[in-house]
Amino acid sequence: MGLPIAWGAVAITYKMACPLAQQNGLGARIVTSAVFFAVGTSLILHVRGALLRELRQIRKVAGAAQNVLLRPLPPRIDGLSVAAAQLSADRGASVGGDLYEVIATEYGVRIVMGDVRGHGLGAIGTVAAVLGSFREAVHDEPELGCVLRRLERALARHLRERARAEHPSAGLDPDSPVAEEFVTVLLLEIRRDGEVYALNCGHPWPYLLSGGRAEPLVCADPLPPLGPFPLPAELPAVRCGQLLPGEVLFLHTDGVEDARDGRGRFFPLPAKLTEAVRTQPVSPQSILRAVLTGLLRHTGGRPADDVAVLVLRNDRSRVSLQQGHAVAHHAPR
Repeated sequence: MGLPIAWGAVAITYKMACPLAQQNGLGARIVTSAVFFAVGTSLILHVRGALLRELRQIRKVAGAAQNVLLRPLPPRIDGLSVAAAQLSADRGASVGGDLYEVIATEYGVRIVMGDVRGHGLGAIGTVAAVLGSFREAVHDEPELGCVLRRLERALARHLRERARAEHPSAGLDPDSPVAEEFVTVLLLEIRRDGEVYALNCGHPWPYLLSGGRAEPLVCADPLPPLGPFPLPAELPAVRCGQLLPGEVLFLHTDGVEDARDGRGRFFPLPAKLTEAVRTQPVSPQSILRAVLTGLLRHTGGRPADDVAVLVLRNDRSRVSLQQGHAVAHHAPR
């Protein structure tokens, strides 16, 4: 406040004490107007600078919070090359309703890809609840089905607390959007020998990129999304084959395949992936860049829904896979 007070004092002092300010001639009026214009401009610039500094600080704090929630993944995790990115449908936000995480555990590399109903900033609380539960459960639970049950309990607890906060006097309101919220979830486990196991709750299956081709990794019919319906009593992980050295898994949310251009045409994801793997050298970063560049070009730079993409390439050697096969084979599931 020091500078605005000083400029105000200068203006008052000029008006009250300067003889020129007391005159009514044209020249005196021009000088007086120029003085007050300079004071007013300085005050506006000062306030603008203060607001910009505050905005930069808020963005810095928001960026730090977003990085804690959806933290950047390292380029390599237990022999897998990794690349990931997310685009939020809300302008100015880097985190929305999509979520992903990759964690190396004693049971193998475990991956989650999910999509909260809705998009943008309103879904961040649900994303935090699911990701927080996943980061704890993958180290504690030897079976992938138990991890999924932990996610279900965390989501139900979050929705109950959110419903009580929105309807403190009536309890859970069945007509509330909170009661209808759901999350699609894909859980993957890549063991040391490259064997891939999955549990899918209403999420798009990933693509397997191998030999210049892009094919959906469809292992079984998916379960319902988390939220509306309880999970079945038995949750055996589904075997999806082996991810061989050099092969790539492409995980995504439905915001990728559902993206439309100005004519209403869907984004041709399989064709874009095939084009990407035929361009050498093939790396998770190059695939990620090709898909996101094509997606933004297709949508005119403004996706209507949140978009998340995760690319994993098996860089383990065949020797190390054979050495780890015995341990992975006897791991309880």
